[in-house]
Amino acid sequence: MTEGEFDAAVGVVGAGITGLALAHHLDDAGVDHVVLEASDEPGGVIRSGRVDGYLLEWGPQRLRRTDPVDELVVDLELDDEVLEAGETEMFVYADGSLGRAPFSLDAFAETDLLSEEAKLTVVGEPATEPARPDETAAELFTRKFGEEAYRNLLGPLFGGIYGSDPAEMPVRHALSGLMAVEERYGCLLKPAVKRAMQGGASAPAISFEEGVKRLPEALYDAHRTNVRLETPVEGVRREGAGYALDTADGTVAVERVVVTTPADVTGDLLADLAPDAATALAELNYNPLAMVHLLADGDREGFGYQVRHDEGLDTLGVSWNASMFDRDGGRASEANDGASRAERSGGVYTAFLGGMRNPELVEADDDTLGTVASEEFEQVMGVPAEVLSVERLERGFPAYDRSWDALVDVETPDGLFLATNYTARMGVPSRIREARELAERLS
Repeated sequence: MTEGEFDAAVGVVGAGITGLALAHHLDDAGVDHVVLEASDEPGGVIRSGRVDGYLLEWGPQRLRRTDPVDELVVDLELDDEVLEAGETEMFVYADGSLGRAPFSLDAFAETDLLSEEAKLTVVGEPATEPARPDETAAELFTRKFGEEAYRNLLGPLFGGIYGSDPAEMPVRHALSGLMAVEERYGCLLKPAVKRAMQGGASAPAISFEEGVKRLPEALYDAHRTNVRLETPVEGVRREGAGYALDTADGTVAVERVVVTTPADVTGDLLADLAPDAATALAELNYNPLAMVHLLADGDREGFGYQVRHDEGLDTLGVSWNASMFDRDGGRASEANDGASRAERSGGVYTAFLGGMRNPELVEADDDTLGTVASEEFEQVMGVPAEVLSVERLERGFPAYDRSWDALVDVETPDGLFLATNYTARMGVPSRIREARELAERLS
């Protein structure tokens, strides 16, 4: 196959946020491309929608407006639809009550999650030895910041991000970015203090009027001529100087391929082309999660809370969608709600259950999951909650545990690239950043 016989220079498998952002940047660079997606909708795990008029997120609850995200917002003219989060406070449920996580110097001085002795231990972090790739995240946090800080603060917050257990997450997989920060500053406390003095996170948390999915929808709308929905790729093979992407509608010939699908799907696609890589990808553990959307009249402001693992709750954490973006409870206009909701007040909260510590819970029926989530929410928040929706993610968040050692065996042929949460970090900003960088390499 010669260069002139290709249907496109780059074939992208998957129209999740990575594939769509890649299409956007390839288009900017003038690189001919085609995106093939199995589903009838773009966006992958990013899903937003309404149930009885209430806006729900069945994937990421928010994203950070980092430079790569901001670039897309500007390019797609979405500024008027952006909602910036209000109070950025985060809480931890420990010892039977909610404590404010300290993301500022004043909050650190005032938080009741840490004793005065524990705060002194945290301040002594610069005197500790640097992070070691072979220790676990739990061992690192405990060694550098103390047992109390790990148990009451760092463990719940860090483990909650992935629905994982920091005691099972080697630093080499879970905290490679933190190791780079430590190498740059000589410790971890200095950059933490610097960020706290700047007001916390460097990029604000945002969503859109109709949810996070508005971003992949806008990308699809802008590049729909290059995106083929309902076109699952059934195989990837070498053909001449390029690759053949086999679909039910025929073969698409491309010079280079980027696969953005989940690890198990990618493994199936590469079974014949790169069998060692396919076997390695099949070994990666993902934590199953259940998301229960609740309707409640909570009056606290902030992002939500994570639960300390020894509190005896099955809930890992709760996202306070109701207060983050001030969507009037997240409800559409009364005319669109239906009579059954017309007189109901309150806002939407998303409870997360399952994860590495209790994966079997995800297999419970909807009534059981709803009961657990609503009862535990009332225990923590002090107000009753009604179940709006129950959703399961069998392969929710990357575990970043020792199974990820298998990545050393993932090698692909020249011209075939992988781009997803097993090649870089999870999260929308990270996915967009990797897509932008890969587009530069392919240009």
